[in-house]
Amino acid sequence: MDKSRTILLLGKDNVDLISSKKVAVVGVGGVGGQVALALARCGVENFFLIDFDKVSSSNCNRQVVAFTSTIGKNKVDVLKDMILDINPMAKVETFCQKICKDNVEKLINNKFDIVVDAIDSIDDKIELICFCKSKNINIISAMGAGNRFDVPQFYMTDIYKTHDDGLAKVVRKKLRERGVIKLDVVVASSKPIKIEGQRTIGSIAYYPAMCGLVICSEIINKILRREI
Repeated sequence: MDKSRTILLLGKDNVDLISSKKVAVVGVGGVGGQVALALARCGVENFFLIDFDKVSSSNCNRQVVAFTSTIGKNKVDVLKDMILDINPMAKVETFCQKICKDNVEKLINNKFDIVVDAIDSIDDKIELICFCKSKNINIISAMGAGNRFDVPQFYMTDIYKTHDDGLAKVVRKKLRERGVIKLDVVVASSKPIKIEGQRTIGSIAYYPAMCGLVICSEIINKILRREI
């Protein structure tokens, strides 16, 4: 991979530091897939991708792994191929299974410099967050990116400072019950719209993409500030 443009901006020492970091991305759909590809283009070379799901036709409106040619394939396998197509020198491990209380300790450990939580299942999300917190593993969690179509504005904050986000509200309550007092999250500034009778969350291409890119930028800047 030619990193010359990034080196011009950040300097070789910083680019080398970025390339040495190990990142686990849990959930590689609309948000997580964008995080992984953007980090690969920034020079990260060590990835562990976790997701149980296969590409479906309904993913094509927003997920980087979703094409007519990839429908039915494991998302982690498609994303691995995309990362290696960007940088053949990258090391990418995949685990095609749903992370949960029973396997989180097996899958997540201190070899990771940071974990990206981009999963939708609240119970599994809580287990991942609580495990990382108990082991002092850096983690950033994505909050809601659905049911919005305005110009997206995402920012990182502490979970206990979030508002107008239904997912964050539930996560806050459960983390408080588990004794977690702080969590970095990326959250949208706008409220989701309400559609009467709607059971499935609506989505559009640019919202999860922007969330993922903000998470990527936060990770890169944490690396540059030597925080991870």
